[in-house]
Amino acid sequence: MASREPPASTSQPISSGSNVPQPVNNLTEEEASRYDRQMRLWGLEAQQRSSSIGRRMIFEMNTDKQDRMRNATILVVRLKGTATEAIKNMVLAGIGRLVIVDSEEVTEEDLGAGFLFRDEDVGKNRLEAAKSRVESLNPLVTVETIPTASILEGEQFEELVRGVDLVCVTDWDRDGLIRMNEVCRRNGKPFYAGGTYGLLGYIFCDLLSHDYIAPDRSALKEAPKNVKKTAVYSSLETALRHRWTNLTKRQTKEVNPAVIFSILAIWQYQSLHAGSLPADKSTVAELDSIVNSLITEADVNKQILTKAPEALIDAISTTAAHEFSPVCAIVGGMLAQDILKALAARESPIANFFAFDGNTGGGTVTRMNMP
Repeated sequence: MASREPPASTSQPISSGSNVPQPVNNLTEEEASRYDRQMRLWGLEAQQRSSSIGRRMIFEMNTDKQDRMRNATILVVRLKGTATEAIKNMVLAGIGRLVIVDSEEVTEEDLGAGFLFRDEDVGKNRLEAAKSRVESLNPLVTVETIPTASILEGEQFEELVRGVDLVCVTDWDRDGLIRMNEVCRRNGKPFYAGGTYGLLGYIFCDLLSHDYIAPDRSALKEAPKNVKKTAVYSSLETALRHRWTNLTKRQTKEVNPAVIFSILAIWQYQSLHAGSLPADKSTVAELDSIVNSLITEADVNKQILTKAPEALIDAISTTAAHEFSPVCAIVGGMLAQDILKALAARESPIANFFAFDGNTGGGTVTRMNMP
């Protein structure tokens, strides 16, 4: 995975006397048994540290990490392939409560990428079909389902957001994502969006002002081995106004702009067509016009990209409306991993737009209009 630059952040050394959150060591016997493997892993990491103070600090932070996860309430909007994979990983990791909103019915196409569904579920509400299977992944996680779309509007959505710790919206249109992101910002809640379009996929996150602990690889042997950092994120609406003017030729090439602008073009197409995705070759000319206009407006380095490759536009014109299980698995897995990382406040989360290209099997992270 390539990244143009690390997230802008402030750093503060963490020492044995620092105000590190203290663990709440109140795991039940069942929780301790179920999460034994990951706690053992964290213990191994701690044992590999060089000093006793460092080992104690890492143990405390890892215990706090588990506590943060098991007390977290996560809202997931729409249960398609990307969300299915993300939910599996978050539930197995041991979040506290999962709230899922989806009013749609299971279709035959859902069976290909949504492993929570079966043939006999076609025609049923997605949540009705999947709830018991999500619960069976980890009985310690509380699963709540809301099968009505109206809760995503107005004051109902504001109230729903206020009652959770983090919001994740999957496979949604750009205008809806912008609106829900703004609701999250008003209520001080971290926001993730993710989805796939055929062989392409993306993750966007807005973590507001995010504090996290990261290894200090530049520290001297006797100095603190970890630092507290702060990264300031932008809203999706602000990120989409990003200009590529200051990127060098090499930096531009590293982030694979053709894929990013193809995804942004699909969003623009949806906005112009009442949420519909391109579905056949008749959309090629319009998609080509949209993506090339976006590239020009963003001032992308002309030595790298002046227009999107024709083969890529041809491909998304016929595949964007479809889900491919391997792409959903990769994007959904990374989405869950980054959400858990953000909850644990350990290491730097995505900053702030990840794009995956299933044609090459590679992905890149681009900082889009972050302070």
